[in-house]
Amino acid sequence: MALKTATSGMWMTDDCKRSFMEMKWKKVHRYVVYKLEEKSQKVTVDKVGAAGESYDDLAASLPQDDCRYAVFDFDYVTVDNCRMSKIFFITWSPEASRIREKMMYATSKSGLRRVLDGVHYELQATDPTEMGFDKIQDRAK
Repeated sequence: MALKTATSGMWMTDDCKRSFMEMKWKKVHRYVVYKLEEKSQKVTVDKVGAAGESYDDLAASLPQDDCRYAVFDFDYVTVDNCRMSKIFFITWSPEASRIREKMMYATSKSGLRRVLDGVHYELQATDPTEMGFDKIQDRAK
């Protein structure tokens, strides 16, 4: 069964929510990348990063000329020596992507965000410098 976003008419496959929940609760994924399928009007899982992969692996998996959504599970240790985890929702919309695609991703974002319950922070990026690991670290603290 697929879920439909109210704002854009896009459907989300069951894998979208399942992959997110596996990342959030079971910690079997470090990140999940989502893609809009324009012809089928669906949001699908494009790539799943294994638990051992890093933020650099996520950044390298994003295309330079195509939009994507991604969620990243950032684990860190506080100054009090407590292990913490924060989930980031990233909207990747590079300058080289088509205008129509940027508009589709912008209108579908809120529907996907509602389904992915438990995201702590949101980032929007048009080039790699806007989503550097230092930005993730600063936001989590």
